Amino acid sequence: MFKPAKPAPAGRTAEPARVPGTRESVTLRVEADVLEHFQADGPGWQDRMTAALRAAAGL
Repeated sequence: MFKPAKPAPAGRTAEPARVPGTRESVTLRVEADVLEHFQADGPGWQDRMTAALRAAAGL
């Protein structure tokens, strides 16, 4: 009735080590007032948002 299961193809077994300090592009949905708060001080808002997220996460 069922076909025999095939073994998983050999692929990457582990993620490569990430280089500290590298950034990854993501899509993040935040409310407009939160975004405006960080953008209000001008350039560098992404760095400020990252710092706030790190502090909130305890990193």
